[in-house]
Amino acid sequence: MRVFPWGFWLLCVASAPARGDSGSKARSCAEVRQLYGAKGFSLSGVPQAEISGEHLRICPQGYTCCTSEMEENFANKSRSEFEAMMKEAGRSVQATLTAQHRSFDSYFQDLLNKSEKALYDAFPSMYGELYTQNVKVFKDLYGELRRYYRSSNINLEEALNEFWTRLLERLFKQLNPQYHITDEYLDCMVKHAEQHRPFGEVPRDLKVKATRAFIAARSYAQGFLVGSDVVRKVSQVSLSHECTRAIMKLMYCPHCRGMSSVKPCNNYCLNVVKGCLANQADLSTEWKYLMDALIGVADRIDGPYNVDTVIGTIHMRIAEAISNLQENKDSITSKVFQGCGNPKISTKGSSSEDKKRRGKVTLEAKSSAQALEMLVLDAKGNLTALKTYWITLPSSLCSKKVMASSASDDKCWNGMTKGSYLPEVMGDGLANQINNPEVEVDITKPDMTIRQQIMQLKIMTNRLGNANIGNDVDFQDTSDDMSGSGSGDSCPDDVCGKRLSKSPSTRQPETHAIPKQSGHGVHGASSRSLPSASLLLLLLSVAAIAPQHLWR
Repeated sequence: MRVFPWGFWLLCVASAPARGDSGSKARSCAEVRQLYGAKGFSLSGVPQAEISGEHLRICPQGYTCCTSEMEENFANKSRSEFEAMMKEAGRSVQATLTAQHRSFDSYFQDLLNKSEKALYDAFPSMYGELYTQNVKVFKDLYGELRRYYRSSNINLEEALNEFWTRLLERLFKQLNPQYHITDEYLDCMVKHAEQHRPFGEVPRDLKVKATRAFIAARSYAQGFLVGSDVVRKVSQVSLSHECTRAIMKLMYCPHCRGMSSVKPCNNYCLNVVKGCLANQADLSTEWKYLMDALIGVADRIDGPYNVDTVIGTIHMRIAEAISNLQENKDSITSKVFQGCGNPKISTKGSSSEDKKRRGKVTLEAKSSAQALEMLVLDAKGNLTALKTYWITLPSSLCSKKVMASSASDDKCWNGMTKGSYLPEVMGDGLANQINNPEVEVDITKPDMTIRQQIMQLKIMTNRLGNANIGNDVDFQDTSDDMSGSGSGDSCPDDVCGKRLSKSPSTRQPETHAIPKQSGHGVHGASSRSLPSASLLLLLLSVAAIAPQHLWR
């Protein structure tokens, strides 16, 4: 029997492939070739069987089916696919918020339109020339109400005061045609109007109720749009280089290792995604405050502020006011003459028969309270479901998009091979990623786009907090964003383009204030006046950049 020298055996062992499996034959790369081709890449240069992996820069450097070019292509593909997952998840939230805005906006605009139409239909028969000669006054009122709702920079109380002033001036002249009433005389009369209350209690009562209803309605509608816009902008934030490598390792390295059927470990996937979406998770607190604030205002709209009744009966309140003036014409005229003197007799003189109330027409308002109740219930359900969106996003992406294995699976892809994943799952947010084992995250460099969106959430939550207690809010910073957001088709340019300037405002809008962090974004949000949104954004930027210099 021939005996081989020991050196020969050692040479054989040393030259044998160092494989993890028991077979000595290189495994086929058919599955990877099929996947690679399906992703749109050329199969030229793709190995038929496993090759040595010393060239790999992201995946483990064992035997592999991926060349350097394939690894780079897969990395770019994983980046685009993950960003697409983010946008798809965001679109779902955007669609929910946009649908809620559209439903409420349609309801509110319809409510206002019906009130205006009811006025145009009934007033000619009720008031004759008292209406027909003053149509523009009524059209201007509804035009201003629409503009306010659509977030134009209008003081609502000023708009209502101006309406009553203009209406009183015109009706007083029409009800006293035998006198020559000059503009100076009308100015005197208007100064005494508050004392004489020619329209009864209607102007005061309507101002209080309509102001609260409109403030709540426009803040509520704006809140949905701001929430949707925040999601859109955050979903467009690009992945970092470190995140791209981690996503590639998670999604495509098992294919390169010949483990196409092995799913990523769930906790491994969570650490990767939490690291990649660390900044996004920091939106969670303010996002929850916004959802709570919207729910709070929704309760007001369908409750104490009674939007359906207040907005749907504006025409009836105006009719009530005109009737008060007609019925107390002699008494009011006498008081005006006492305060301003007797005006000259007009040489023209005319009969006021047609100006008197022609006949009794019953004004009715069709209630849509049930529709509003259903809208609010649907909105509250959706808003409650969206509260945890940002912190549940990693687990949602891992389970539904990455298709990670179950948490207890010990035969999953752990980033290196098939087996258990031992590291603990990181917490949510940027600060908790300092020891993330899968993604290198610089916690001293927050993403500025996301920080700005956090500030937008704070500002909108504060507006809703003010609306919840009936305070007007300054929408100047977002008036451009709201243009065209409402239906607004029934508001002609010649009406919407008009600005009121006559009566001084009785109350200026509140400036923006940051909601208390310990609250729920609604209660006590306007207890103090803070700087404007632009200044707050600037301060936030400085605060975010400062740690970077300190770190260095």
